[in-house]
Amino acid sequence: MSTTSRPDARTAPSVRKEGAPPGRGTAGGRRRREFTTRRGLVIAAFMAPAAVFVAVFTYYPMIAGSQMAFRNWNLTDLTDTSWVGWKNFTEVFTDPAWSTVVDNTLLWVVGSIVPQLVIGFAIALWLRRRFRFRGLYQALIFFPWAISGFLIGILFRWLFNSEFGVVNDLLQKAGLIDEPVAWLADPQTAMTAVLIANVWYGVTFFAIMILAALQSIPDELYEAAALDGAGKARTLFRITIPYIRVTLALTVLLRVIWIFNFPDLIFGMTGGGPNDETHIVTTWMIKITQQGDYGKASALGLLVVAVLLVFAVFFLLATRERRGGRGTTERGARA
Repeated sequence: MSTTSRPDARTAPSVRKEGAPPGRGTAGGRRRREFTTRRGLVIAAFMAPAAVFVAVFTYYPMIAGSQMAFRNWNLTDLTDTSWVGWKNFTEVFTDPAWSTVVDNTLLWVVGSIVPQLVIGFAIALWLRRRFRFRGLYQALIFFPWAISGFLIGILFRWLFNSEFGVVNDLLQKAGLIDEPVAWLADPQTAMTAVLIANVWYGVTFFAIMILAALQSIPDELYEAAALDGAGKARTLFRITIPYIRVTLALTVLLRVIWIFNFPDLIFGMTGGGPNDETHIVTTWMIKITQQGDYGKASALGLLVVAVLLVFAVFFLLATRERRGGRGTTERGARA
């Protein structure tokens, strides 16, 4: 009678099922898990100094400054730092300069964004064309963006100087004015001067972003439009702008956040003067801090943070829309 030999379970080779992950329950799998853990610890060790630096120099001052907004915190009398609730916010809203500061801030943002967008768009369209020395022109146009905003303010303060400024000299030689204009000393012209400086400074950013977006538009679209007899205006509003509309929205939102929180140029040109007529919210906050009223300045800083958070939410929503639109386009292309 023959018997069928059955392999001993202790000596039979292990057979891995098809589709099962390799190395599960084996030494190789353990080594792989140990390597992953060790790699994670190494990454955490490299990130720890940066995380500690940000926590100590960013988040801790933010938390400490936030609680100061609800206290009587004035450098002239540090013996009383009691909790005052919403008193500092009330003083901000009832200050006589508040309405002027809000109006100047709105003018500062809108009056800077619109010309920067229009001029930057025109420059980007021009730079998209191929011509000799285009790279040199791009470098010259993009160079101002690498300069400090405060340094730009000092430069334009010299340009708009009423006695030896270049602006008055050019306008007089052109016959547009008869005598020098006190640009930065007159409340009627000081805000115009700082707006001109900010427009010149910010055009570069729009030109960079829009040019990058324009270079992503396929040439086939323009060729098809030309075959259909579409003119330049129709091509611009039917092809160019719709294709880069998300980039335009992101650029405008990002620039609004920067301009709203950009006191450097105004401080370099006017310091908020004359007679506080060129103060925006952030420069006014710096002035209050210099006066020693840290509680009121902190309250104003929280208001600035709240406004910036609103724009940041819109920016994140626009970014998500851009990712969703890109995914839809890619799926359509594969189909």
